[in-house]
Amino acid sequence: MTEQRLLATGRFAASTEMSPKQVVEKTELLANIPAGTQVYVTDLGNASEDTIVDAVRTLTDNKLIAVPHMAARRYPSRDAFERRITRLVNEGGATEVLAIAGEAETAGPLTSSVALLETGLFDKLGIRKIAVAGHPEGAPDIAPDVIHSFLMRKHELAAESDAEFRIVTQFGFDPHRVSLWLDELREWGNVFPVHIGVAGPAKMTTLLKYAAFAGVENSLKFLKKRGGAVVSMLAGYDPDTMVEPLEARVTSQPDTQLAQIHVYPFGGIQKTADWLHGRGSWSFQSSSSMTANESA
Repeated sequence: MTEQRLLATGRFAASTEMSPKQVVEKTELLANIPAGTQVYVTDLGNASEDTIVDAVRTLTDNKLIAVPHMAARRYPSRDAFERRITRLVNEGGATEVLAIAGEAETAGPLTSSVALLETGLFDKLGIRKIAVAGHPEGAPDIAPDVIHSFLMRKHELAAESDAEFRIVTQFGFDPHRVSLWLDELREWGNVFPVHIGVAGPAKMTTLLKYAAFAGVENSLKFLKKRGGAVVSMLAGYDPDTMVEPLEARVTSQPDTQLAQIHVYPFGGIQKTADWLHGRGSWSFQSSSSMTANESA
């Protein structure tokens, strides 16, 4: 069911993300990321199309798997979306994407990730893997029944597509809530592999800012209660408090949809890479020497 299980180290494999500007202007950071790693290229509306395409090409040239964000509401027309995805494939070498609704002051005609998928352009242009968003704690301004219906519509579209689909979730801090959400997914009949979003090592003040923006304050409150607010604020955040219980779930429930983690590098790529290398989620071992379990 899952596209990847625990590595030989007993740890999840991990993807991460970078802004287009980071990729293009700080290419030295890429040396910290093992070849074959999925690196999502964010689209916050503050980078030109040329910069995004250049970033995807740079990642591809460095033997990394670029996963550009495709933010539906940012495209002023269907033609603009087709031009973007065509350039990402033909010029950037993209084979994977993350389809999201995104935000824009004035939305174009494509107002959701479902609308992007329904164009058929990802299949037409040969995209092999498509990530869609998941929200274990819900999402600001989106009703739970809407989240449910949209996710199940994506499940229907996946059955008609040549691409492999997966869910990549918002970050959170409560592994128990994630486990409950995974059980809900199964009850809905959704069988997509799941890449759980995790906040990388960062100061608590930094996490407070991002948690408020993303609508995961309840999960952050859970974290602070576990460690004590004062201690947590001083010591910073240890992502293993989130990840290790989920790795244990894979061991105890082999049929779980959990596939790997997606790390939001709020403390910076260097700090994120140091943590992932240290815990055994990243290594510079070549893909040809991976065990069968690692590549399953």
